[in-house]
Amino acid sequence: PLLASAHESSCIRLWSIQGNLMKELLPFSEHPSGPLTALCKDIFTKILLAGSKEGDIIRWNIASFLEDPQNKKNEIKEELCWRAHATEVVDLFIEEEKNVVVTASIDGSVRLWHARTGYYFGYFGQARKFELSDTSRLILPSDVNDFPAIIKEESKHMEKKKVRYPLMLDRDK
Repeated sequence: PLLASAHESSCIRLWSIQGNLMKELLPFSEHPSGPLTALCKDIFTKILLAGSKEGDIIRWNIASFLEDPQNKKNEIKEELCWRAHATEVVDLFIEEEKNVVVTASIDGSVRLWHARTGYYFGYFGQARKFELSDTSRLILPSDVNDFPAIIKEESKHMEKKKVRYPLMLDRDK
């Protein structure tokens, strides 16, 4: 068993069922995702998704970490980040049979995304039917203009570290 908590600092904390902190995660992205507002996982607890106040969705692979949390080599890998809404994500879930992520925002929209690639399928209430098998066409919602960012394996994941930077006056500057 594992508990996950999302925080205003964009940090996700993973806890053991006994209440011990196991891991802290910070998203790896070019721009900060803002406070996290929603979390979900797949039924096998291999994938963890987080939604943010800025409208971003972040996907982590936690399978190897959960197999042996004591082994430092088993890292949690951030795989994907995409802008799903222009406003705060209030809920999300994975529909695994169709490989779809469903997101909801405070703007009142509910949208469908491909779970592995972050490709946009559409929104609830649209006139056309959802075409869930075609991920070759890259389309975006009208209020989002950033395509999904795939996080490369060689990227260093951000982890909270305590570093001190003393302030020093440099009169030459």
